[in-house]
Amino acid sequence: MQRDATIQLRTSLYEDATAIVSEEFAHDLALDDIAHRVASSRRQLQRAFAEIGRTTFREHLTAVRMDHAAELLAHRDVTVREVAHRVGYRQPAQFAKAFRRRHGLAPSMYRSQVRFAAARDAAAEPSYQAA
Repeated sequence: MQRDATIQLRTSLYEDATAIVSEEFAHDLALDDIAHRVASSRRQLQRAFAEIGRTTFREHLTAVRMDHAAELLAHRDVTVREVAHRVGYRQPAQFAKAFRRRHGLAPSMYRSQVRFAAARDAAAEPSYQAA
C-alpha cells in the first residue's frame, strides 16, 4: 500500500507530463526530457505512467498522436504524408503502421470509411423544406 503523498506526487507528475504531451505531441518528445521538465527522475515518471495512467509514456504519446491523426483524416483535406508530419512522424510508413495498430485500418481506408459514413448519415437525415 502506497502512502497518500506518493500517490499525490505520481498523480501530479502524470498530469503534468500528459499536459506536455497533449500540447507538444507533434514534436520529438522523449521520456528523459519530459522528466526533466516536470522535475522528476526518469524512473519516477515511468512509475507515474504505469500506476496512475496504466500505460507507458510511449503508448500514451502514440495514442495522443493517433487520435489527433484520426481527427485530421476525418475532417481535413490533407495528405496522409502531411498528417504523419503534423502528428510527429518523419516516415509515413511508420505512421501508417502505428495508425493501423491503433485504429485497425490504414489511414487512407480510415478516411474513406469515416467520410462515407458521414455522407450516408447526411443523406439519411430528413430535409425540411419550406412549403
